[in-house]
Amino acid sequence: MTTVTFHSAGGRIDGFVVEGHSGYAEAGADIVCAAVSAAVGLAECTINEVLGLGAPVKASERDARISLKLPGGLGEANEHTCQNLLAGLMVYLQAMGEEYPENLIVLMEDDDEA
Repeated sequence: MTTVTFHSAGGRIDGFVVEGHSGYAEAGADIVCAAVSAAVGLAECTINEVLGLGAPVKASERDARISLKLPGGLGEANEHTCQNLLAGLMVYLQAMGEEYPENLIVLMEDDDEA
């Protein structure tokens, strides 16, 4: 199963962690994995390549894990854009999780409560 955990602090989504293989199908034919990978890749490229924000990304193919953490002090326009982008990613992945509940779960962690 793939688990996507969105992290928030101070009412702000500040990143996410994607872990695990969905197990929907064999590698190369797994549509759930492909959809998650494409959506996460689009979000990361938009944040780092298009907006140039330098959000740290950690990826491990061996562990089937990727994480992204937004930097602070983005300025109002970039903060608004990133919050909408990450909220959209979360809604998209939640909808996928409803369609494929055996393969994908989406969680939200409030780091203020930790």
